[in-house]
Amino acid sequence: MCLEIEPDITIVGEAGDGNTALALAQVLHPDVVLMDVAMPDMDGVATTAALRALEPLASVVIHTVHDDAATRARALAAGAVAFVAKRRCGEDLASTIREAAAGSSLGGFGGP
Repeated sequence: MCLEIEPDITIVGEAGDGNTALALAQVLHPDVVLMDVAMPDMDGVATTAALRALEPLASVVIHTVHDDAATRARALAAGAVAFVAKRRCGEDLASTIREAAAGSSLGGFGGP
């Protein structure tokens, strides 16, 4: 919801599970995918790895309540370009998405 008010960010799709996210990405070819970790069928980290293989130009930003070092490490290893904790919705998230869309090499995997 916090992204809908951003004039330069267009939400093109939404998926509730990993398999649907992969199918949509192959049709929509998004610049950036905002991925949660906790999803049914396939978690967000596994979905990120599969998505990077299917849509290598799509940048994945992990946005989750699971803000711990192990989850961050798994997300980075799967190919995510950034990690934003859900408690930081707003300008932090929007600016991270803009940087990912621009192809910037992002950090976001350090401590909270």
